[in-house]
Amino acid sequence: MPTIKTSDGVEIFYKDWGPRGGRPIMFHHGWPLSSDDWDTQMLFFAQNGYRVVAHDRRGHGRSAQVSEGHDMDHYAADAAAVANHLDLRNAVHIGHSTGGGEVARYVAKFGEPQGRVAKAVLVSAVPPLMVKTDANPGGLPLEVFDGFRKALADNRAQFFLDVPTGPFYGFNRVGAKIYPGVIQNWWRQGMMGSAKAHYDGIKAFSETDQTEDLKAMTVPTLVMHGEDDQIVPVAAAALRSIKLLQNGTLKTYPGFPHGMLTVHADVLNADLLAFIGD
Repeated sequence: MPTIKTSDGVEIFYKDWGPRGGRPIMFHHGWPLSSDDWDTQMLFFAQNGYRVVAHDRRGHGRSAQVSEGHDMDHYAADAAAVANHLDLRNAVHIGHSTGGGEVARYVAKFGEPQGRVAKAVLVSAVPPLMVKTDANPGGLPLEVFDGFRKALADNRAQFFLDVPTGPFYGFNRVGAKIYPGVIQNWWRQGMMGSAKAHYDGIKAFSETDQTEDLKAMTVPTLVMHGEDDQIVPVAAAALRSIKLLQNGTLKTYPGFPHGMLTVHADVLNADLLAFIGD
């Protein structure tokens, strides 16, 4: 398997498909999944002449199940290690959910300072901050995330079945078309990873304030969010992020769920292609 080692010795798995001379797109997956969550987009863009790259975050998928480093700083540094190893330049970085936080931290701390990133896309992304605080009264109560941690620690296998069966893809909505294979694939990806990484990752995606990351980003950035996102509410995330970005464009989707990149891939892929091809 293609892997690289980070500066702190963690083995990171990555995929690198499409023509080497094509414009690079790097995809950053959400919690608790893997680079496989981007397969539909990677096939689509590779077929359209792009070089597509995606990695498994540390502790996720096929990357090393290390005990430490499950925080946004390490996530971004690991992504930078992959981008540097492959010498990706003029790249578009696309992140979903927690991967959107990873993209924001990567672009602000590594991508723009190193001159490697041209555009960014935040899909159903967690920035600027998910948890409710005095400065963020519209966030979700800490008890919500404590509930995630308890469910994961008590019975991770069942929790990782309940999430995709219900709110993640909006399959709990009346009249929703349910795809059992999508549910099984979510469970498969989640269970490949480390319970420790997933447990610690809840704090990373919920309590990391990325206000300054968003303010620091100057590249054209597309913010895409479903208006029926039950995991990362649009009002707490995208509608706040767009006010912080210097060069942002907001596109929301009525009725679309958190996992819209999978169940509405035809719509998302077309919009991504239009943005990237500008």
